[in-house]
Amino acid sequence: MSNANPPATFEAFPRRDGQLHVEQVPVADIAEAVGTPAYLYSAGALEAAHDGLAGAFAGRPALLCYAIKANMNLAVVSLLVRRGAGVDVTSGGELFRALRAGADPARIVYSGVGKRDDEIRAALEAGIKMFNVESRAELRHVDAVAGALGVRAPVAFRVNPDVDPKTHPYISTGLKTSKFGIPIGEATAAYAEAKALPNVDVRGVDCHIGSQLVSIEPFADALALVRDLVVELRAAGHAIEVVDVGGGLGVTYAEEVPPSPTAYAAAVTGAVGDLDCEIVVEPGRSIAANAGIFVTRVLYQKGSDEKHFVIVDGAMNDLLRPALYGSYQRVEPVGPARAGVRKVDIVGPVCESGDFLAKDRSFPSVEEGDLLAIRSAGAYGFAMSSNYNGRPRAVEVLVRGDRYEVVRERESLEDMIRGERIPQEL
Repeated sequence: MSNANPPATFEAFPRRDGQLHVEQVPVADIAEAVGTPAYLYSAGALEAAHDGLAGAFAGRPALLCYAIKANMNLAVVSLLVRRGAGVDVTSGGELFRALRAGADPARIVYSGVGKRDDEIRAALEAGIKMFNVESRAELRHVDAVAGALGVRAPVAFRVNPDVDPKTHPYISTGLKTSKFGIPIGEATAAYAEAKALPNVDVRGVDCHIGSQLVSIEPFADALALVRDLVVELRAAGHAIEVVDVGGGLGVTYAEEVPPSPTAYAAAVTGAVGDLDCEIVVEPGRSIAANAGIFVTRVLYQKGSDEKHFVIVDGAMNDLLRPALYGSYQRVEPVGPARAGVRKVDIVGPVCESGDFLAKDRSFPSVEEGDLLAIRSAGAYGFAMSSNYNGRPRAVEVLVRGDRYEVVRERESLEDMIRGERIPQEL
């Protein structure tokens, strides 16, 4: 695959002669070759999303650390790292993936409320940029592990500003009722403790208030508090060099109109740009979501006067967001729309009433064997998938121009039981 730059405006999923494509490749051709369900990603769309945000911060001391939890496929991460991205990780497994994908450890930040000692050790041995510490108890563990290794650990505290991001409660992380970070009112005491420890270096302040934010105001409100905190900490003798503003920039799933990268960057730099700090940004969803689709095939239909079901071969184990969050993702036929529209539930084979991909959706008529595409599936799609109901996880495909490549094979039945054993003497 070439590394040609995508155009400034990039159409990842065009229709030609009524057929949905990924870049220049018909979706139906890929589905015929690799089967369904399948995740299909546009390399050009990933690059365009990254470049749009990077360009908005151009000329400023900023580091974009891709939040790998959104889509951790090695091909996706490698593509973004080669584009210039750092990586935000939240576990030892994500750290392993980031390094395997070629990420520079000095451009990796490590977030997450429950870092184990072995994960802390691995990050220190790799030489990451910074830990975003989320509790004073964690701070002491970082200090102890660093001491055992004879190194100093670079840290920032994730502070919780108690700002309502006005998003789904499951992805709100900046309220005082959240498990994330430390209350901003306790920050000065936490930083004083960190300064007194022998094996940590205080580098910065971190704040991440939630995901899928479609308004500038929550960002601005939170960062105004962070700015005041940085001034206070510096006055107390802390050398604050980094402000990590988190991620959370929303995308369009239905009718949302999230802030543009330019507006977002202006809000960030307007709040903290005069602090002479490096700004770390952790985009995830805004990079990957609309660069991917989930493709599934119609198996059956059934219904009554009250409800009509379109049963497909994709399910909640493959794409969890609709069942978990009640979230909306646009669904469309891969081929030309058939005549007639009716209200349907698009559901999968899993034995749960919560196994749906769309509910009460006005949709063109379909027939068995038709392919459907679910949009905005590049983030939190495959990454949240599972083997529930004994279902192998889907294949992942990366497309560039008129070429495509399988970047994760579909799991086999043997793959699902690898590592299991039936005891002979118990």
